[in-house]
Amino acid sequence: MKPLCVGAAGRTGATALVLASVAPQAHAHLLETGLGPVYDGIAHFALTPEDLLPALALAVLAGLRGSDHARRAIFVLPLAWLLAGFFGASLKVSLPDSLSWAPLLVLGGLVAADFRLSVAATTALAAALGLFLGLANGYAMAQAGPGFRGVVGIVSAAFIFTTLGTACAVAWQSGWLRIAWRVVGSWIAASGLLLLGWSLR
Repeated sequence: MKPLCVGAAGRTGATALVLASVAPQAHAHLLETGLGPVYDGIAHFALTPEDLLPALALAVLAGLRGSDHARRAIFVLPLAWLLAGFFGASLKVSLPDSLSWAPLLVLGGLVAADFRLSVAATTALAAALGLFLGLANGYAMAQAGPGFRGVVGIVSAAFIFTTLGTACAVAWQSGWLRIAWRVVGSWIAASGLLLLGWSLR
């Protein structure tokens, strides 16, 4: 378990900047798997840095604070994501794409700083992230075709990913492992800065 968690964290941190550089294109197109809208949503989550990296940052941030924080993140994030996705898909409303850098920069920065949060603050961050990404995903799925069923796929993948991420962060955070997680956070924050620069071009 330990090599898997640490190895996955290292690979994600090392590739965060590369993913951010292609994020505008990845978010603009839906990958059609041929397996149906739910699987299209799962693939969308796996290949969209604006979804994947903030979810990772929240998972690490909550996991480093302990199991109580981790449990809140695991359940509040997908619930808020699903509800906002429903409204985004139904009402076709979303937040500007130019704000996609914000969750990366904020959550990545908090992980890098090893910022101590209350359980209530972690819950609020999870809810805010879920609402932010849910609106964006709901609107994108409605425009691309899968609709709300695509959102269900995205949220299912996000739930599994967040659960695994928090489990790794809770289990492996002593000594140099905690430093490794903070390095991952710094890479995610740097990815947010890249996206900010992209949006200001």
